[in-house]
Amino acid sequence: MTIGITIIIIIITAIISFLAFSNHELMDKLIFYPPDIAQRKQWYRFFSNGLIHADIGHLAFNMISLYFFGDLVNRAFAEIFGNSTGTLLYLVMYISALAICLIPTYLSNKENYYYRSLGASGAVSAVIFAGIFLFPQAPLSFLFLPIRIPGFVFGPLYLIISAYWSRKGTSHINHSAHLWGALYGIAFLIVMSFALRTGFNPFINFVQSVESYF
Repeated sequence: MTIGITIIIIIITAIISFLAFSNHELMDKLIFYPPDIAQRKQWYRFFSNGLIHADIGHLAFNMISLYFFGDLVNRAFAEIFGNSTGTLLYLVMYISALAICLIPTYLSNKENYYYRSLGASGAVSAVIFAGIFLFPQAPLSFLFLPIRIPGFVFGPLYLIISAYWSRKGTSHINHSAHLWGALYGIAFLIVMSFALRTGFNPFINFVQSVESYF
């Protein structure tokens, strides 16, 4: 029995997160801190912040979300791009999303010595939204609204809410990372599908799936 790449990501993230819970020095070295990136060129923080979380609840929410969507997206990638290439692209999407989703945050906070961010939420959002674009009928729900709705409805609502809270900027949650991570997941799927000439058209697949829902 082989361990899937999603489970490996979850295990590594959980181990490092638990270590950082009781080790403030490790937490400080890995957390996303824009001034250290800008002034000390500690670019690794774009990626390392995704290995740590604020608390067990934060970690559990991200990893459970990744668990439910990760294997689904990985299997879809394997069908579209081939087994080994699909798994590699899934991993590349996840790792690159950790950094890509934080670029707007970095540009806005390069000189903000009070700003810090952590967690894999942006990368998890990339996986979830790649999954929504592939399977728009998949039922999802918001924590504050326990009613399951299809992904093609959930997706736009999530993006609108994230954009609103990101612009408002009154929350300690980095909604900007959620927003850009989600958009990146969709963009990655589209670009790779056409760049590698797979014959799979994600736009047609999405539209046909939504049409069949009705």
